[in-house]
Amino acid sequence: MRTLYTLLIGCLLCGPATAREIFVDNTAGDDRSTGQQSRNTSDQTGPVRTIAKALWLAGNGDQIVLANTNAPYRESITLAGSRHSGMSGQPFSIKGNGAILDGSAAVPPDAWEHFRGAVFRFRPSQMGYQQLFLDDRPAVRVFAGRAAGGVPQLEPRQWCSADGMIYFCVDKTKLPADYKLSYACEQTGVTLYHVDYVVISDLIVQGYQIDGIGAANSARHVSLVAVKCRGNGRSGVSVGGASLVDLDVCLLGNNGQAQLLTLPYSETHVRNSNLLPKTAPGWVDEGGRVYLGDKRVQGGLDEVPPPTGDNGQP
Repeated sequence: MRTLYTLLIGCLLCGPATAREIFVDNTAGDDRSTGQQSRNTSDQTGPVRTIAKALWLAGNGDQIVLANTNAPYRESITLAGSRHSGMSGQPFSIKGNGAILDGSAAVPPDAWEHFRGAVFRFRPSQMGYQQLFLDDRPAVRVFAGRAAGGVPQLEPRQWCSADGMIYFCVDKTKLPADYKLSYACEQTGVTLYHVDYVVISDLIVQGYQIDGIGAANSARHVSLVAVKCRGNGRSGVSVGGASLVDLDVCLLGNNGQAQLLTLPYSETHVRNSNLLPKTAPGWVDEGGRVYLGDKRVQGGLDEVPPPTGDNGQP
């Protein structure tokens, strides 16, 4: 009994374990390494190559640090459970350092087939929500209304989706292979599921079929700080399923259906963030509670500009 009492007192005195840093470098890293150092070493304590491996190594309250190598991290990652959670004062965190998490893939040149005139089409592996990128930026989209009778008229370098296919109009004398075209291949960039006290900062998330970042279920005390979510098929950020998320100094734009999508039983706080309405409403309200600063708002908004009025660029 005395031994058990001593152990309990020892645990209380020690407090929470010191957070570890796990370094990731998608060009110089090696998933056989331990991620303890930011540079490669002979004893393989240098950076790992993928975020997925860093998440596998990580524990409660740790910090994953990404190297910004100017090459996108082409992954779809999930944070789930206590292993990817933290506590007040010691959150589990992903520090992006301006790195890009990208879910797009190049359209194979031989995937295109001629449709009519200057319009070509191809069928992606998954349709649902989609995006087409020209030179790594969202191409101009034309939406086919129900009364449009199929594929609408497209001007050169415009696209639309219909019947489970993507349609693209080329310039005269050109073919789809003459363009750098890519589409949303992976489903969601970052999925948060049953986590608590998580911070994701200084990260760009783009090119995913559904959401850039999705707080899918019971993602509590999640802070997105200086995050950019752009060019995703459905939304930049979605919050649902009893999740509680703060957006602080974030920029959401060029997403397909909503920049921010809120769902029932969620709570979202938006502070000093810019939700641009160029391609879709800034905020689509499908449930939950939303606060701009300290004020609760309802019903959705076309645009959520920052207090400074600086519209920024996604």
